[in-house]
Amino acid sequence: MDSMKINKILAAVLLAGVVAMTTGFVTRLIHPASGGGHHGADHGPVDPLYASYIKDDHGADSGPKAPAGPEPIAGLLASADLEAGKKVFKKCASCHTADKGAPNKVGPALFGIVGNDIASVGSFSYSSPMADMPGNWTYADLNQFLFKPKAYVKGTKMAFPGLKRAKDRAAVIAYLRAQDDKPEALPASQ
Repeated sequence: MDSMKINKILAAVLLAGVVAMTTGFVTRLIHPASGGGHHGADHGPVDPLYASYIKDDHGADSGPKAPAGPEPIAGLLASADLEAGKKVFKKCASCHTADKGAPNKVGPALFGIVGNDIASVGSFSYSSPMADMPGNWTYADLNQFLFKPKAYVKGTKMAFPGLKRAKDRAAVIAYLRAQDDKPEALPASQ
């Protein structure tokens, strides 16, 4: 066999491998959850605040889906253990303070955060997405944010992964509420 035939065979094998890898890569981009096959609709994460139905592949409603976000904590707040909240807050304390008059750290001081304007600590330099958020920190907003900060405020500088347990979120929010001179009224239980 001459070297030209060997080169052609090697080139054909390499080209087939590149085509196979590229096809697999493109297929996974199009259908990530199914590994390339078409075994059902995968529409990516659903924003629980805006979507309660997902369209299936044929455009029909497939019915309500379980929320991807945290469960409500209104019922847990009234009975939340403030000492447990103080312990959970230790996860936050490397970046935040909660005491009146305490300085900012890597993150803003959180004294009086419940019911206060979002991004309201004037002496702290917030990320643009956080600074641009309108409204106040309601119990529901804090619950959502503490569940997964980067999902709630896309582009936030806060690196904390979140508190997955509802009991922990309720306890730390109740603790922050108790640190306020004029605590925000608790929401009605659901």
